[in-house]
Amino acid sequence: MPTLPALIVVDVQRAFDEWEAAGKRRNNPDAVARIADLLQAFRIRGAPVFHIRHEGTKPNSTFLPTRSGYAVKDEAREQPGEPVIVKRVNSAFIGTDLEPRLRAADLTTLIICGATTNHCVETTTRMAGNLGFDAHLVRDATWTFDRIGPDGDAHSAEEIHAMTLSNLNGEFARIVTTQDVIASLRTA
Repeated sequence: MPTLPALIVVDVQRAFDEWEAAGKRRNNPDAVARIADLLQAFRIRGAPVFHIRHEGTKPNSTFLPTRSGYAVKDEAREQPGEPVIVKRVNSAFIGTDLEPRLRAADLTTLIICGATTNHCVETTTRMAGNLGFDAHLVRDATWTFDRIGPDGDAHSAEEIHAMTLSNLNGEFARIVTTQDVIASLRTA
């Protein structure tokens, strides 16, 4: 019997709501609902779920454990028995026990979702691919924000999201949809 994939839920924390409330614009407004769909499907199937939580290290970080932004959004809250792995950099594999946990459980296929597409999700996905995991990034279950580049040019969240997916596709991961993942879980 093939091993089920593991769902890796990256940084679905309230800090991003605070960023939006402060005027930062994001893409993919339904991403958290898609993450909730993935969580439900994995739980029904009994497939493993790993929650990644970012803990800020700078004094003004919205991700400090003492700040309201550290809390996980209700839709993505862990259930009993689902591990929470705290990271302090933008990869869920650096300074954590994520890789040994996955290897010990013989989990080779990773379904990755969360925030933000071009930061912690991208870094975690790249490392997963480099470490030899069969990584799948769920395009409609991740999001990012508008940014200003070093040249002063404005880049929309949609452009950044699309470019990140393009950069990862085929070399580090397969880009999939929530619907693709849920359908494959039903037949696994």
